[in-house]
Amino acid sequence: MYFKKLVGKKCYLSPMNVNDAEIYTEWLNDLDITSNLSMYHVNIGIQAEKEILERLSKEQNYSIIDIDSNNLIGSCGLMDLDPLNQTAEIGIFIGNKSFWNKGYGTEAMKLLLDYGFKALNLHNIMLKVYSFNENAKRVYDKLGFNIIGKRRESLKRGNKVFDIIYMDIVYEEFYNKNKM
Repeated sequence: MYFKKLVGKKCYLSPMNVNDAEIYTEWLNDLDITSNLSMYHVNIGIQAEKEILERLSKEQNYSIIDIDSNNLIGSCGLMDLDPLNQTAEIGIFIGNKSFWNKGYGTEAMKLLLDYGFKALNLHNIMLKVYSFNENAKRVYDKLGFNIIGKRRESLKRGNKVFDIIYMDIVYEEFYNKNKM
């Protein structure tokens, strides 16, 4: 069962459901999906995923649900929240490949950023993206994120090395670029 915590036009964000462990396990063992995630090399079984979802569901992590079909399509969340300095890190992935490149990730990020800035009183939200992930970099640029640095040749995929790019956005930049 899903609950409409943050609602957009294409999707809504719902608290994570431990009963979705089988779907997440399928996605997180698909190398096409995990190639853009830090868990690319990890084998995950259903029991381990249940434990992960149990932990994540107690934090600021959400399932991304297609508004028309009520199907789970991915997840996103805010991590390392620092209320004193009003900072956090954001992450997202769309696991259902039929929803790739259709604007769902952009909308989910807008919903979560708006929630982070307004409800959680954050001021600066950062993320990490791999240098080869052109789609994600375009989305983050469109949302108003700025590159703040990179860790050179710190990611290895096969025999190739890539940079990890660090980006952030502050309250004013987000709302100047995104009407919410």
